[in-house]
Amino acid sequence: MKSHFYVKCLDCGLEAPYAPLSVNCSRCGGEWREARYDYATLKTSLPQKLRERPFILWRYQELLPVHAPNPDITLGEGGTPLIRATNLGMMLGCPNLFIKDERQGPTGSFKDRQAAVTIAALKEAGITEAVIASTGNVAIAYSAYAARAGIKLWAFLTSLVPAEKMREVAIYGTQVVKVTASYDQAKQVAAEFARQRGLYLDRGTRSIPSVEAMKTVAFEIAEQLGSILGPSQAASNGNANPIPWRAPDWYVQAVSGGLGPVGVQKGFHELHKMGLIDRIPAIAGVQTEGCAPMVHAWREQSKTARPIRSPKTHIATLSTGTPGRTYTLLQERFLQGGGGTFESVSDAEAFRAMHVLAKMEGLSIEPAAAVAFAGLFKLLRAGKINSTDVIVVNCTGHTMPIEPIILGKGWARNVVLSSQTAYDTPEEGLLAALSRVTEDKFPKVLIVDDHPEARRLIMRIMQSQGNYTLFEASNGLEAIDLAQRQHPNLIILDLMMPEMDGFAVLDALKENPDTADIPVIVVTARELTAQEKQRLHGQIESLMQKGGFMDDELLNEIRSLTK
Repeated sequence: MKSHFYVKCLDCGLEAPYAPLSVNCSRCGGEWREARYDYATLKTSLPQKLRERPFILWRYQELLPVHAPNPDITLGEGGTPLIRATNLGMMLGCPNLFIKDERQGPTGSFKDRQAAVTIAALKEAGITEAVIASTGNVAIAYSAYAARAGIKLWAFLTSLVPAEKMREVAIYGTQVVKVTASYDQAKQVAAEFARQRGLYLDRGTRSIPSVEAMKTVAFEIAEQLGSILGPSQAASNGNANPIPWRAPDWYVQAVSGGLGPVGVQKGFHELHKMGLIDRIPAIAGVQTEGCAPMVHAWREQSKTARPIRSPKTHIATLSTGTPGRTYTLLQERFLQGGGGTFESVSDAEAFRAMHVLAKMEGLSIEPAAAVAFAGLFKLLRAGKINSTDVIVVNCTGHTMPIEPIILGKGWARNVVLSSQTAYDTPEEGLLAALSRVTEDKFPKVLIVDDHPEARRLIMRIMQSQGNYTLFEASNGLEAIDLAQRQHPNLIILDLMMPEMDGFAVLDALKENPDTADIPVIVVTARELTAQEKQRLHGQIESLMQKGGFMDDELLNEIRSLTK
């Protein structure tokens, strides 16, 4: 069978056919090889073929290392939505912020792509047994596809993997081996087990199908952005047939071993080579502070990353302490290709991002996915990503049972009805119980702005940061009335309102002894004059620019004022 692809050694350049069990270059012994395709032909033929195909991973089959995709194995992988993050975009001042929702894969993570292509390649090659090491999502995805393909799977899981994920792996019939050690050590045990038995071992960025599978994230994003935003201006200017797809300015993803960014970067590079996009986007890889070898190496401008022997993070799925050559590949391609950077965030920042995404966009995500969003917040604040850029964040994984460490205390309220209450005075008993549910025990915040969207945005931000009793006023007179009746713990006040502006509201509040002690934070969309700032001096706690709502210092001040 004539193959539509070959593999090329990254060390000596030897080109050879691909075989899953052949893991080394036959000339130099190198383990790092990449798949290559007939890009010149595909440049014209692929767009025509895509018109007749469903929006799933296998629509790009000419760019995948499988000769004939097996319809009996597929679970509907790929084709995940690209969602415009309207509320989060307003909060960050980013009008073109998008979320690639990989939670909607068959097993709930972007690892379904890796498993689908790898298992298809193994099935095609007649391989019946395989080995993986995983921190959870990879094992779940591979287990589902291996079960469907009739391939026996051994999964070596570090003991830090949540019990819920281990049980999900086991239910597919996978042989689970729990390794009480770090993830890097679990990978070593798995590799030795595979070597002794002569079994296929998934080796992450050194495994051809794994990297090729992750390219499809880039392919889909480019198609979807082209449909949503149209071709980029650079592609459209002076071009009778503008390029139909579109690359974002930035692609952001949480990083453990680095497979995802390597594959996605390769995907955008191939699209650019075929002329389907006009440039390669910058990529931001985000790691947890407790296991950030790539971030440390990047900041030191080093070509290699020093291993982290003992990761210190609650987010076990991102605890790859030894990225090896994967970091070197990313570092080189960031510098040579579309650019990029690495950033780290704390576990607490990731947990906070989980709240923000759930409460502002209705997306419940796992901590590893939240790391990417927390990194985006940091990069925007630092000015490394511009708010006007087209940004895509990979929401890589599904929600797992929420741990208490994420929710904290007081996340639920109880209603207890005695059996006697139900018979004696059902209405009164029920009303009394419900009154305790809505007990006014949370800090009260009054939000004053004549624009409904601005009030809604600030309310969502407050809801994403904690529990508050929120009131809103659309004008100055209403604000004064609510302040007198509710006596809130904090007022967030817009200055530019018709009839009675924020300055007049402040004067009225300070003149009334009942409201004079209420702290006020002013928000405004424009730069104030020196005279206006002097007028506010001594009357407010803080001055906030609209669009700068993710400032940690400000949010900490809000929390301190509402204790």
